[in-house]
Amino acid sequence: MQVSAQKVVSIHYTLKNDNGEVIDSSEGQEPLSYIQGLGNIIPGLENALFGKRIGDRLNVTIPPEEGYGVRDEDLIHSVPKEAFHGVDEIIPGMQFAADTPDGGVQLVTVVQVDEDSVTLDGNHPMSGQTLYFYVEVTEIRDATEEELEHGHVHGPEGHHH
Repeated sequence: MQVSAQKVVSIHYTLKNDNGEVIDSSEGQEPLSYIQGLGNIIPGLENALFGKRIGDRLNVTIPPEEGYGVRDEDLIHSVPKEAFHGVDEIIPGMQFAADTPDGGVQLVTVVQVDEDSVTLDGNHPMSGQTLYFYVEVTEIRDATEEELEHGHVHGPEGHHH
């Protein structure tokens, strides 16, 4: 069986940055499982896995455009500190969920704290970075109707919402 649309694919992976530092890895854990073709993983990795088989191993270099996007300076904003009522201490690196004008939610990261304002970055923390994946395909199976309907993989005992 090959990796193709609507298949549940399980992979072990190691993700490194430009400096060769490990950013994330499934080593010592269960493999990552996702449904191919539904955008559950970044586009560059999903595209690289099309047509692969169980046991295939590959090194994939993913540019920002096919990963978490290029950095957008328009997503960096300064907001009044009083917007964080109820938060005792605000420090760089903290993340908050912010409401968007269209009614959605966007994750923002605190990048600077001044006396009266807080600078927030709405870019994904890995935006603008080239990503280096080492991947091994460990399992491929047909997705169930329920998984396709829900848009994500369910465990061996099913899924309870």
